Amino acid sequence: MNVTPDGRHCDDLMAALAAFRASCPVVHRWGTELARRLGGGARLLVAGNGGSAAQAQHLTAELVGRYREDRPPFSALALHADTSSTTAIANDYGVQEVFARQTCAHGRAGDILMLLSTSGASANLLAAAAEAHRIGMTVWALTGPAPNPLEAAGDEALCVDAPVSATVQELHLVAVHMICEAFDQAVEQAAGEAARGPAPSPAPVGKGIA
Repeated sequence: MNVTPDGRHCDDLMAALAAFRASCPVVHRWGTELARRLGGGARLLVAGNGGSAAQAQHLTAELVGRYREDRPPFSALALHADTSSTTAIANDYGVQEVFARQTCAHGRAGDILMLLSTSGASANLLAAAAEAHRIGMTVWALTGPAPNPLEAAGDEALCVDAPVSATVQELHLVAVHMICEAFDQAVEQAAGEAARGPAPSPAPVGKGIA
């Protein structure tokens, strides 16, 4: 039986997804840590080029808006979305600086920079990673197959083992939604703990009467 091109696309996606399941603990940890950081006043900066830019903006929309249930908004910025700043920086400083300069402007120590790239070799993302580390930010990378330069430049990386960029981007969207699931779960848990208040201190042990 001949397999059509769209059928091969589905087969490639299913194979990549099966392999990506091994990354679930890392994705969950990212979502939980993101909730802790943003809940404490930090912010998330996200960047990517082309289709990866769309994935980056998808993530920030879920955090500033909501993923499933209603909850407070959290600070998350897609660096490519400010078209005036992006084009001005590209014109004045070169395309390589479009994300690094915005990272310098908006990032603070303790913030997180997430970078998405199917190749893992985009010069403007590598420059942003270097700037984030200079500031004291944490850098997470979502990339295509390892090894690649962005994987090496990040503090942690999730690398999708798929030969086609479209499949990598599809798995990046799966990762985005999994991060949001873990994020919302951690936010809900923190809210429940805050509502219950601190655990009562044990009563002091009195001295016996001689």
